[in-house]
Amino acid sequence: MAPTVRVCLIIEGSYPFITGGVSAWVHQLISDSPAIDFAVFSLSPAADQPLRYQLPRNVREHVDIVISRRGRSRGRPKKIGSVFESIRSVHAHLQTGTAPALEEMIAGLPEGYFLYQDAIKNEIGWEMITTHNRRHNPVYPFADYFWSWKSAHDMIFTTLGARLPRADIYHAVSTGYAGLAACVAKIKTGKPYILTEHGLYHKEREMEIKRASFVRGYQRDMWTNIYYGLSRLSYSYADLIIALFEYNRQRQLELGADKDKTRVIPNGIDVERFAAVVRERREGFHVGLVGRVVPIKDIKTFISAAKIISETIGEARFYCIGPTDEDEAYFEDCKLLVKSFRLEDRFEFTGRQDVREYYSFLDVLMLTSVREAQPLVVLEAYCAGVPVVSTRVGNVPELLDFDERFLAPSKDAEKLAAGVRYIHEHEQEMQKLVAENHDKVLKFYNRTEVHRTYQNLYQSMAVL
Repeated sequence: MAPTVRVCLIIEGSYPFITGGVSAWVHQLISDSPAIDFAVFSLSPAADQPLRYQLPRNVREHVDIVISRRGRSRGRPKKIGSVFESIRSVHAHLQTGTAPALEEMIAGLPEGYFLYQDAIKNEIGWEMITTHNRRHNPVYPFADYFWSWKSAHDMIFTTLGARLPRADIYHAVSTGYAGLAACVAKIKTGKPYILTEHGLYHKEREMEIKRASFVRGYQRDMWTNIYYGLSRLSYSYADLIIALFEYNRQRQLELGADKDKTRVIPNGIDVERFAAVVRERREGFHVGLVGRVVPIKDIKTFISAAKIISETIGEARFYCIGPTDEDEAYFEDCKLLVKSFRLEDRFEFTGRQDVREYYSFLDVLMLTSVREAQPLVVLEAYCAGVPVVSTRVGNVPELLDFDERFLAPSKDAEKLAAGVRYIHEHEQEMQKLVAENHDKVLKFYNRTEVHRTYQNLYQSMAVL
């Protein structure tokens, strides 16, 4: 009997502590692959987070690393000067926008050793810090640069020194620190490294940095360059690079991914589960949003669109379907906005629900996110027979056949409302479109087939 393949999933800031999105994808992949053993290596922002998912029985190990916490170092390298010479070489490549070789640096770092103190005590390390400050940060105080450098690099040092579970394949679910951990695992063990990107990590972090008012001057450039550098490293070391859709694959190629290593594997849903939804027409016109009440889902724009729609469709009712406890301050803001628009009698925050109950009667699903990759809720709605209006994010334009009637720029409540009104006014036309979308999901986005693709990849790539 052939040995069971063991896959280490490396996950940053999501599963099993955050619901939805990438976390749901990970949980479903594990649950649908009972013949594969998994280890979960999670990189978390805080300690002792409650589990939001019960780990499936085929998860044999879960290691959680608090990436912002400094580990206790042991096993200091005997030739620390040689380690820093290799680090300087790595930095020189990163500064030119190329992916360096990490083998020499990794070979000099014992497992469980962290560079926190030596990075500033070593002559080469300190010279690198001060030189980069003089070259790129001449206006602001050195202290500003140093503490920004330290916060970024301490997380890198934590990742480099962490102990990863034993596995036959290392599968990172993003670049960034998760991707860096996978690079280290591949170098140390010689095992294959698979990368699946749902979004583009470096692009997402760059957007966050640009919006952060407390990040200024060269700090902004430094953080951005670090994230782009981490993505280049992941693309350089990964044996297989997977994107959810072609547009993102092209962006990977632009940042240095080898074309022969890339492929597209879309998201999938349980088509039988959602195709089994029985549609029941209810009195009125019902508009829903399925998602967490957090800023990235831009629930406030949904509420603003609801206000606009309610002025022309008097029978309209609105449902925000999803957990409200992830960002309580944002949830309070949203409730206040509903109240200020006097929508209390027609707008409901349902909390966490079985979404199929709502797909059974919704007339429109609205997606107002400012960032998505390939949102499952669009596929679910299509499979259940619900038309969709959405912001133009991620793979959504392709899923909506680039139909401008149902697409809007982020935060454009007027355009979103116009799409809903069109659906309200063209019921017969929508029936044909809904049937076409239903068939498309059954043909291309069946989760069973998608996960079978991953299972076959694991079996074919495993080094046992």
